[in-house]
Amino acid sequence: MAKVGVIGSGPVGDALAAGFRKHGHEVVRGTREPREGFKGFAEAARYGEIVVLAVKGTAAESAVKLCGPGNLAGKVVIDAMNPIADAPPVNGVLRFFTTHDESLMERLQRLAPEARFVKAFSCVGSAFMVNPRFHGGPPTMFLCGNDAAAKETVKGILGQFGWDAEDVGGVEAARAIEPLCILWCLPGFLRNDWTHAFKLLR
Repeated sequence: MAKVGVIGSGPVGDALAAGFRKHGHEVVRGTREPREGFKGFAEAARYGEIVVLAVKGTAAESAVKLCGPGNLAGKVVIDAMNPIADAPPVNGVLRFFTTHDESLMERLQRLAPEARFVKAFSCVGSAFMVNPRFHGGPPTMFLCGNDAAAKETVKGILGQFGWDAEDVGGVEAARAIEPLCILWCLPGFLRNDWTHAFKLLR
């Protein structure tokens, strides 16, 4: 069991913090403006042996700076965020502020080069992040990052949370994982259908 700092006070942070607590981990929440039940970003980052970044994508780089790259150094940092722009979807297609040649996670890895970033939990809605139940069995969570041991740690967490984990490579693979958010959201925006997840079949 690990000490986990969850950065972010929105639905994704709520869901993942509850999931870690459900599975016996100790959790400290972090938010920009501390209040009852929440510490500041830097304090939560210092606390966590594992740190989860779960803020809006537009606030991600600011959040890493407020956490303090030194507080993230050497730690497994789960990046559950997507680079969704502050603009409305186009026919259900979300707009990103990144390009196909650079992911948000790559930007964050440069800001905190000693952190062991792993992209995970970014291709499904918060309601299904912890122990989802689908008729087709456990869904697939795609993950990536440069540190093999960090990815093994996150695979263990995903197993606890009821997911099959699929490692698709280094940090550059986040360029492919992050747009899965666009695909996941399309049935929701077009037909109000938000009850699905991805499954890799072989």
